[in-house]
Amino acid sequence: MAKIRFDFGTQTLDAELLDTPTAKAIAAALPSSASAMTWGDEVYFNIPVRVAREKDARDVVTAGEIAYWPDGPAIAIGFGRTPVSRGDEIRLASPVNIFAKALGDVKALKSVKAGTKVSVKLI
Repeated sequence: MAKIRFDFGTQTLDAELLDTPTAKAIAAALPSSASAMTWGDEVYFNIPVRVAREKDARDVVTAGEIAYWPDGPAIAIGFGRTPVSRGDEIRLASPVNIFAKALGDVKALKSVKAGTKVSVKLI
């Protein structure tokens, strides 16, 4: 499957797209750029894609899973606790579609500040 790159200016994160309708829709919309927002240990940003919640959508993710948040619409990358987490889980605001798997350490995104420009492209 195809790969994408998230460029946060001072750092990048590559990810491998999964074979899902969400991944196909996002790939078709690239390149795209937005301003990053943060919510606990989550970085998210708007993307001009509208996809319905998939049947396996969930709100608890594991580090390295790249998600599409239909309620945004936004890409969400959780890498630790958020304000709604229970224990050490990575719980996002509402169910998300997992569409990619990070090829690097998502915990490095802890240094990304709200307002940082992020661009996403196919590689």
